[in-house]
Amino acid sequence: MAAAGEASGGRDKYRSFMYGEGEKDTVWRLGSPPNYDVVNKLFEEERTKEWPEGSLEEKVQRLLKTWEMELIHKVRPEDQKSVHSQKFCASTNGESYSLRSACTKLPPEHRIYDPDKETLESGMATFLTAFPRGFAIEVLDVYSGPPRIVFKFRHWGYMEGPFKEHPPHGKRVEFFGICIFHVDEEMKVEKTEYFYERGNFLASFLSTPAAAAAAAEAASGSGCPILVSDKKWRILLKEEGQELLGGWCEAIRIKLNQVRPHVLPA
Repeated sequence: MAAAGEASGGRDKYRSFMYGEGEKDTVWRLGSPPNYDVVNKLFEEERTKEWPEGSLEEKVQRLLKTWEMELIHKVRPEDQKSVHSQKFCASTNGESYSLRSACTKLPPEHRIYDPDKETLESGMATFLTAFPRGFAIEVLDVYSGPPRIVFKFRHWGYMEGPFKEHPPHGKRVEFFGICIFHVDEEMKVEKTEYFYERGNFLASFLSTPAAAAAAAEAASGSGCPILVSDKKWRILLKEEGQELLGGWCEAIRIKLNQVRPHVLPA
């Protein structure tokens, strides 16, 4: 695995393949490399692990952050140096499918993310409005090294802005999970497998819409919007026979699946 900072030219502490001669022809989604200064600050202030440079854990964490950056911000698959452009696919909780179908199965009024109305850019803007400091990610443990890297991660941020009709509460929103990266001899990711509890993440930042809040409170006997919302969503999802795939990564993957079908095979 590449040493920390080796490919990045030292311009970002935690991600490779953003600057330097190797990126001179890269097509960036927003016209230039993203700036991670704000979320890096959140990461440094609140991470629970600080891995030594060059350790397996630090290298896996760098690969994770680089992989996420390249998938979201580099338009052309051939520019994504941490991703195998021909083989890459992903699964969540043991299922490999189009996340678009999982979201659009819900009635329009209950969709947290509607790919029929959102672009990747508008989805990013919506998320950054709700989480202006971004969503930090850290590797907590690494259980095995390449070619099948298994690790535990923590993903968190603060909801300091509105998320569509849901008001901000200023509290930390986070979730934990296990991820498996299948990599080739060049450390390019061929497949990712994510395992995490989705409902808790969803419930931690969604509140009931204002129009339904009073009725929901009366029906539940609880004044807590998160508890009300969680119960409401779980009933809806049970009736639909689907789990709602909440969170930023899920929204991004839905749109990526539209423009790059092999990312999430049906």
